[in-house]
Amino acid sequence: MAAINRDDVAHLARLAHIEMSAEELDRMAGELAVIVDSVKSVSEAAGDDVPATSHPIPLNNVFREDVVGHTFTAEQALSGAPDSFEGRFKVPAILDED
Repeated sequence: MAAINRDDVAHLARLAHIEMSAEELDRMAGELAVIVDSVKSVSEAAGDDVPATSHPIPLNNVFREDVVGHTFTAEQALSGAPDSFEGRFKVPAILDED
């Protein structure tokens, strides 16, 4: 069993300002112990001969060629805008500046 007990859980609950009943402390201590034991068993399985990996399958370059596609003219882009001014989108001001 992991070295996590009810007193550890109570201490962590106090630090996190979480109120827990005695039943919740006991249940959480058991659940955390299982988690810690699981992590420990996985750590033991990975030896020095097993390389660390961040992804189980090697990744290839996933980028595509940067090809210019269809582009809109300023007039086309502004054609659906609710409001525009001097060839730009006009939006409500969010700051109190002029």
